[in-house]
Amino acid sequence: MSPTRVQAIAPGRVNLIGDHTDYMGGLALPMAIHLATTITAELGGSTIELRSHEIPGVVEVALPVRAASEVEPAWGRYVAGVATELGATIGMRGEVRSTVPAGSGLSSSAALEVACALALGDTGTAVEIAERCQRAEQAATGVPCGVMDQLAITSGVAGHALVIDCATLRVTPVPVPDTAAVWVVHSGQQRQLVGSAYSERRAQCEQAQLLVGALPDASDRAIADLEDPVLRRRARHVRTECARVEAFADALIVADLVTCGELMRASHESLRADFEVSTPALDELVESLCSTPGVHGARLTGAGFGGCVVAIADPGVELPGWKVRPSAGASVEFSD
Repeated sequence: MSPTRVQAIAPGRVNLIGDHTDYMGGLALPMAIHLATTITAELGGSTIELRSHEIPGVVEVALPVRAASEVEPAWGRYVAGVATELGATIGMRGEVRSTVPAGSGLSSSAALEVACALALGDTGTAVEIAERCQRAEQAATGVPCGVMDQLAITSGVAGHALVIDCATLRVTPVPVPDTAAVWVVHSGQQRQLVGSAYSERRAQCEQAQLLVGALPDASDRAIADLEDPVLRRRARHVRTECARVEAFADALIVADLVTCGELMRASHESLRADFEVSTPALDELVESLCSTPGVHGARLTGAGFGGCVVAIADPGVELPGWKVRPSAGASVEFSD
């Protein structure tokens, strides 16, 4: 009997608006993109062996996994984390190919996680797979990430962005008009959450929430009354960012790109001043893009601390980056 072959594909994602809201149960508006990670492998044995065409090193993980956070090379920790979550007992041998640039804020790690989960036979719902992959990343890296990246990848709808309510995990597709061109431009500054202030920002939000209640629903007065100015800024960002997500979705539906752009600029300013996750390189790039004719707005995308900026522009505009289009979510095919 010939071994079972599998090909699992998981797209990257770009977050149009709504960052640092997911882990507080807020709203986000990402979309799966055409750049993707593909795993092609043969199933069998008790070891996962994967070779990447883009990243050095071969991952070899014996099952059951003992310590995902100790696997080398480091990208193998995501693979091991997923195998741990699934309780995988059957391995695979194959290759990983990806057009999602690593360290850019386009969820290359989440795409790898979802592709691994599907290749290893995860048949759960989009939400179930996303939550397992979220836990896998947390275990592998120690970063308390939210679920937005993984859920955007498992739930992608062609031609649509997604409004994600991270409190209920409800996903609402929103059509992206043909008149909107979405560009992702790298700042030249590599982004890495491990070792960044990401965990600190989450902890500060959680402290604020203990004082004023759920941040997405907290009143402006309650937030303004917070004595600690740092907690006040963090809470204000989460509350106002969730409001911007709702307004952006309404504007996108009617193809009001001017309003979408204004909301993106406001989002970046909030991430810069209130959440303090931007950098001079990101600020300079946003300013440059927003001054380009035909570009309606731009903002950092993802967690910040480097990486990429996302811009919304008229179709004829050409920018020095990736022009991304909304794509369907992850998929898997098995054959003998």
